[in-house]
Amino acid sequence: MDNPPLAPEALAPRLAEVYVALGPVYRRVARLVEQDEQVSGLSVGVRNVLDQLRRDGERTVPQLARAQDLSRQYTQRMVDQAAADGLVELIENPAHRRSRLVRLTPAGKKAITAVLERELALLERVGGDLTAAELDGTLRVLHHMDLALIALEEDDR
Repeated sequence: MDNPPLAPEALAPRLAEVYVALGPVYRRVARLVEQDEQVSGLSVGVRNVLDQLRRDGERTVPQLARAQDLSRQYTQRMVDQAAADGLVELIENPAHRRSRLVRLTPAGKKAITAVLERELALLERVGGDLTAAELDGTLRVLHHMDLALIALEEDDR
């Protein structure tokens, strides 16, 4: 094997480099999304709710909150804002009488599609001759980092 897995003592400092690199990238993306709010009218929180509904379909507020690792209260405020703007609707949930499902409206589908098209146009400007294998590796690393953090949170409970 030409590229064996790193031992934990070698892996940890390399993962720390990933955290250091990820912070500024995340903040820049958040700023771009916030700037886009002036064009799209969608806050970062509402944008995330709409995108999650687009990807995953109807969800309850607690399901939306868990998937984004956000508080239920914050997510409820984002859903309420999206509903007030006509971007989502709350429908009966056959599995639970008190927790309604959140569903995209046609206006919500149109809004999130337009935002994603603008975002993809920006992402097409990323250079570096990146390969699918490199992106697969990046996603694998981030997934394992996330799983480790989830385990730490559960240990602290």
